[in-house]
Amino acid sequence: MNDNGVGVSRRGFGLAAVSIAGLVACGKSSDNSTAATGTAESGDPRSIATDAYVFGYPLVLMDVTRAAMESVVPVNRFQHAVALPTPARRDVVRLNLDTLYSTAWLDLTAEPMVFQVPAMDLGRYWLMQLMDAWTNTVHNPSSVRPQAKSRTDQSVFTYAVTGPGWSGTLPAGITQLAMPTPMVWLVGRIQVNGPGDLPAVRAIQEQLKLVPLSAWVAGKEMPRPAPEQPSGPGTPAPQQVAQLTPRAFFDRMCALLTANPPAAADAPAMARFAKLGIRAGGGLTGIADADLAAVVDTARQRIPNYRDPKGRNENGWIFDPNIGAYGTDYPLRALVAWTGLGANLPQDAVYPTYNGVADANGVPNRFRLHFPPGQTPPVDAFWSLTAYDADSYLVPNPANIYAIGHQVPVVANPDGSLDLVIQNADPGPSVPAGNWLPIPAAGRFSLTMRLYAPKDAVLHGNWQPPGLTPAP
Repeated sequence: MNDNGVGVSRRGFGLAAVSIAGLVACGKSSDNSTAATGTAESGDPRSIATDAYVFGYPLVLMDVTRAAMESVVPVNRFQHAVALPTPARRDVVRLNLDTLYSTAWLDLTAEPMVFQVPAMDLGRYWLMQLMDAWTNTVHNPSSVRPQAKSRTDQSVFTYAVTGPGWSGTLPAGITQLAMPTPMVWLVGRIQVNGPGDLPAVRAIQEQLKLVPLSAWVAGKEMPRPAPEQPSGPGTPAPQQVAQLTPRAFFDRMCALLTANPPAAADAPAMARFAKLGIRAGGGLTGIADADLAAVVDTARQRIPNYRDPKGRNENGWIFDPNIGAYGTDYPLRALVAWTGLGANLPQDAVYPTYNGVADANGVPNRFRLHFPPGQTPPVDAFWSLTAYDADSYLVPNPANIYAIGHQVPVVANPDGSLDLVIQNADPGPSVPAGNWLPIPAAGRFSLTMRLYAPKDAVLHGNWQPPGLTPAP
């Protein structure tokens, strides 16, 4: 949910590395409210309005986030992250050191947008995630599954993102990615193999193309992408949504419904919400302001406390295999948006998260993570393990090691097993450099294991990450 992204930072509007899977699986309650299926029959206006807030929260948050980002970077234009994070960066939580991001907000109202992924060196992972206005991942072409019917050459992929109702003809060699809403968030990720690899990734980013279809056909070039902007002191998008008056929230929701209609499966929920005037172009009626304030308070308590009953806890590692495409599970959709916009589909990446305590009465703990032979994370791309402190920031350490498993290769034991040392102190030369991950000396910490293009064994629960054990 959540890597350097995706989502909204604590300050400003950058990409956030929120561990969506962990937070989804660790909700404080199992509030399987009637909004989960959209089939509730309760006619109580307070119940209807509460469920409508949960239903509409992702849509409103996406629009507020879009507006904030477009104040820095124009619509239909890429913005590139160009550097790897360090512990000094404190505006974003759960930072990702595995990929650099290239993001763009698309407006498909006037015409489709064409984007092109350039040729890359063999084995470099990339993912182009397209989310609709409701935060569903609708398309996810990647180096593992490019989803392209044709190519302009052996390794360049060209796509046209089309809005609802578009029925034109595309030039040969372009793969259509039809979206159900004109508001689209395109989040691209490109594998980076450490600081020395940054120039190569930046060169790839410079070759990414994003142009209107008419400009593509005419052979016109668009302005150069914008560099990543540091987060400013502006109000974060989630806080902006929280500051909306209840009626302002529902007014914005109704306005957004006009251009970004919900899915057909949402019809029962929308019919219920319409009893209070909550419809495309409508306005909230039939509920007193005093009741409405209580409704919003209830909804805003319900969202972060929802727990997906399908979430997994395996050997202390928690993740949710159901994020990214939500169907009618409106509480889960709202929770993931609340936690951090931009959750991947599980087939693209999963992020099991472990929460632990770094010390026992002031004495630093030492842990071992042991993978039996043949049981390292099964992926079609790569995997990594990153440590965070109690506040979900990278852990400062003299060795400047913040993640292992990817940038510095791990070293297996003679029998093919793998031992990773998780502790604050340098374990010394007996442990290969790539097998030690520093954690804080005291207090709480967490680990996130990122599995890119996980194999079916992960998705179907046939493989589980091993638990941490005390080191001898």
